[in-house]
Amino acid sequence: MAKIHFKGRITGVKARIRLLRSFDQVPTHSYLGYCIILSDQFGTESSANTRTLRIAVGPKTHEKNQFRIGDLIEGQGEAVLDRDQEWADLYKISALKVLERGSESEVRTADPDGGIAPPLQEYRERGHFRLQKKTWEEKCQACAYGLMMPTQIILDHWNPSKQKWRFETHCYGPRDCPRYKAGPPYRVQGRKSFMIYVDDDVERAELEE
Repeated sequence: MAKIHFKGRITGVKARIRLLRSFDQVPTHSYLGYCIILSDQFGTESSANTRTLRIAVGPKTHEKNQFRIGDLIEGQGEAVLDRDQEWADLYKISALKVLERGSESEVRTADPDGGIAPPLQEYRERGHFRLQKKTWEEKCQACAYGLMMPTQIILDHWNPSKQKWRFETHCYGPRDCPRYKAGPPYRVQGRKSFMIYVDDDVERAELEE
């Protein structure tokens, strides 16, 4: 796979977490790393264009660099092959460099407007609430806790190959965030079309017991 060069400023850093659902079971998680959102510049200097680009990096890479909003970075990566299973555009990142640091004001605990995305263990300990997609789109782009999560649904646990994928928005932030709106509970289909399980944030509720 040919490598694709990128260069841009960070506009958000989010955890890269994948969900696995199986009807009425508590969802399980794969904590893969982080997704860095870039305002990416491409083309020649005389005809430069800007696009939003999402790159996937491992937890050690974020731990080392402590990426923040405003950082100017460059590197290269491969295009994601299966877009149903991955929110990022590029992965298998190499030759990654931080060319310029963003504002020192971004070196703080994560909040709705930015800060440093915390270790994955903190996400695991917090658990998540469902998050209204419109709210995520309009108010959560800079927040490390508002995530777009690829979700694998096993339709028949006796036949795990029968599955489908979708994207879900979830919030790992504090319950009292003034921007938070839940949206409707996620519905999970079972092996029969009439078998529908309604997940009313059971995963987060169990962690808070």
